[in-house]
Amino acid sequence: MTTIPMWTRTPRPGTAAYEVPLPKDLLASAPALSAAHERVLTELSAERDEAALGVSVTGRVLRLRYRTDVLDQEAAARIAGYHLAALADPARRSLLSKDELDYQVQGLAGPHRQLPDRRVHELFEERAAAHPDTVAAVAPDGQLTYGQLNSRANQVSRELLAHGLRPEGVVAVVSERTLDWLTAVLGVLKAGGVYLPVEPHFPAARIARTLDRAGCELVIAEEGTFSGGTFSVAAACAAGHADSDPGVPVGADQLAYIYFTSGSTGEPKGAMCEHAGFLNHVLAKIDDLGIDAGHVVAQTAPQCFDISLWQLLSALLVGGRTLLVEQEAILDVPRFVDTIERGRVNVLQVVPSYLEAVLAELDARPRALPDLRCVSVTGEAVKKELVRRWFAARPGVRLVNAYGLTETSDDTNHEVMDRVPEHDRVPLGRPVANVRIYVVDEDLVPVPLGAPGEIVFSGVCVGRGYVNDPERTKAAFGEDPYRPGERLYRSGDHGRWLPDGKLEFLGRRDGQVKIRGFRVELGEIENALLRVDGVRDGAVIVVRGAQLAAFCTGPRPVEAGIVRERLARSLPAYMVPAVVHWRAALPLTANGKTDRRALTALAEQLDGGTDLPRTDTERRLAEAWADVLGVPADRIGRRDHFFDLGGSSLSAVKLVIALDRAVALKDVTHHPVLADLAGLLDRTTAQRH
Repeated sequence: MTTIPMWTRTPRPGTAAYEVPLPKDLLASAPALSAAHERVLTELSAERDEAALGVSVTGRVLRLRYRTDVLDQEAAARIAGYHLAALADPARRSLLSKDELDYQVQGLAGPHRQLPDRRVHELFEERAAAHPDTVAAVAPDGQLTYGQLNSRANQVSRELLAHGLRPEGVVAVVSERTLDWLTAVLGVLKAGGVYLPVEPHFPAARIARTLDRAGCELVIAEEGTFSGGTFSVAAACAAGHADSDPGVPVGADQLAYIYFTSGSTGEPKGAMCEHAGFLNHVLAKIDDLGIDAGHVVAQTAPQCFDISLWQLLSALLVGGRTLLVEQEAILDVPRFVDTIERGRVNVLQVVPSYLEAVLAELDARPRALPDLRCVSVTGEAVKKELVRRWFAARPGVRLVNAYGLTETSDDTNHEVMDRVPEHDRVPLGRPVANVRIYVVDEDLVPVPLGAPGEIVFSGVCVGRGYVNDPERTKAAFGEDPYRPGERLYRSGDHGRWLPDGKLEFLGRRDGQVKIRGFRVELGEIENALLRVDGVRDGAVIVVRGAQLAAFCTGPRPVEAGIVRERLARSLPAYMVPAVVHWRAALPLTANGKTDRRALTALAEQLDGGTDLPRTDTERRLAEAWADVLGVPADRIGRRDHFFDLGGSSLSAVKLVIALDRAVALKDVTHHPVLADLAGLLDRTTAQRH
């Protein structure tokens, strides 16, 4: 990677010195050397305090001293090269040598893979033709063979075409996660349409804005769930259409789907992804998660979450089976684990917080899960301790940390683990096939290896932009400066390259956060907050990394429940703040901006209740709440509301497990006040004895 000559002397244990001759035309005065050293340390940033301990020039030799437990000799050579570059040209835009730039652009890219000239639905059609009687999908409402599913999807596609669907016409599918949902998705793809998922329980105003922004032409909806539904799957299958493959030509560069994510301006953004990126991602999942003929993949994600799509279809491309797990089972962890075991699931994907609940359930009620081969975690940063616990419990089951964004056709990195990683953070892994990732500065110039920067994407994975939104498309999408003609996407995520060529996630640069695995722009919630009658100003912050809290100002306080109810009319449930606080004014920083650090500290101070638990049961329950919610026990009062303190359906599941199932999930839902739940717990205990 570098042509700089290397030799090492060890002046004392634990450190080494790397020396390189200075070019004849290069002068290294003390001020110039000091300035160069400061620039190198600044650009390395993350290595500032521990990497290059010192630099000096003796005669015509530049000498770099470094700690051997932090840097190896190759890294020291690179850092010495940065010093030479900074000395030679202090105004130079990048310190990287040509060799290192080539390595970052070419050597760190995912492997090249020739994609088949097929679309996802066409690969499914091939499997249906070869194995029509093999079961393709199982759900609580029944099952379908490959032949049956293909026949029904073909009839849906012909119904869409009969309604005048054009190539790349957007079709909204308003449905729960059922066999008809699977049928509709395949039918849209077969007809050359663009799949737009819509959850039927979303607020009507949000659904209307989504359909309008996407330029939706047709709607497939369950009967009785959507007043604007063009037709249902059942109606399409009863219309008398031929059930043979429609054979509609679909190009690799045609749009496959649109997924809406939260937007900072108050309007969701519809990310458009093409068939080539879609196929590339599904094939990467098949390869890296080991999905094969006869394997069962669990479909667990909500339909508005982009991971739902590979969970739904990947097994069907290789002769496997999709198991659609109903939402009620997901909210009941014991039932979920039983479902996974009975369904003989081989591949499973969940968010890390849910995996913690699954581990707790397996500790309490051990199951063999003999068919489980691979578990993927995504949607949140996974902690090393969780990985350690997983392999202690299931040493033979691989764990895959998956990372990617909706705009990049879902996941772009897979860290496939069969043991606990050596790194302090769980890495994101290397890019999958045909994906290029750069870690860059604000000018899209790659930063030195190991230094933090923005993660940007190039290659087949990059989508087309945001539907009917040129301004936000221009801000995030552009042309790859290192591969002219290819699209580039700026993620806003920060990361760095590790010495082994894997990517490490360091956080977000803006107001975007992950709540329950969904990307949320705090600005979108704040815009909705300002539309609530009586709210003059407002801010939303995240408390303890998982709970949304809103602060409002206005002429007079509006009841928190009313604010949350108004927000729920336009926002999905996961975006509605759990807690609403009223203040006379929002705290400001010195430059007049809302002081979010002060609000975060204030929210933590306001978290507790003043009416402390009185009975042994109330105190025991408060301790359980504290463990589950991450709230100090001394801040929990007997009249506190579980869900107002940040509780969710998932944390309610964790609470039931923590209480050894002395109460059921519905009990937490129906008795969310601590004193009420404690009373129920006392009555239940008394009845058992």
